[in-house]
Amino acid sequence: MQSLIAKKSMLYLTMKNIRLTQLAVVLLMTITTLSVKAQKQPRVNAKKTIEETVEKMRKLMLDPDSVAMSALASPKLTFGHSSGKVQNKQEFLHSFLSGETDFTSLEFTDQTVIVSGSTAIVRHTLTGGTNDKGKAPGTAKLLIMLVWQKVKGEWVLLGRQAVKFPAA
Repeated sequence: MQSLIAKKSMLYLTMKNIRLTQLAVVLLMTITTLSVKAQKQPRVNAKKTIEETVEKMRKLMLDPDSVAMSALASPKLTFGHSSGKVQNKQEFLHSFLSGETDFTSLEFTDQTVIVSGSTAIVRHTLTGGTNDKGKAPGTAKLLIMLVWQKVKGEWVLLGRQAVKFPAA
């Protein structure tokens, strides 16, 4: 009789362990699913925020504002032009604010955004009209790469490089 009670107790404990194991697996799967969704959501938001920030920069390149442009640019900015000229933050700001660089129209197309942690790389084609100081009005069509860095919750431009389209 005692052996039968012991077997029933053992069976009860085994069934209880199986249920606990099943519960643990379900909880683990739920936590993993939520974690994956949580990781994807900030990237989607970061990509959208970067796209909005790039659009803000495009508008500022058309209608420069010293405070807004300064806020978008990292103190460590390196801003490369297709001519090979490279500017720091102060030179970049001066160029736009003085009219040395003056876009009369500006469009960014074929844009891609890659976000990796607190860094984002944006590539696009820049097409625009120019009226740079001391030059005849012209047009520009360039391939651009922007490097953005998230600092204290805000995306700032760390690097920019423009290149001319390869000769056909």
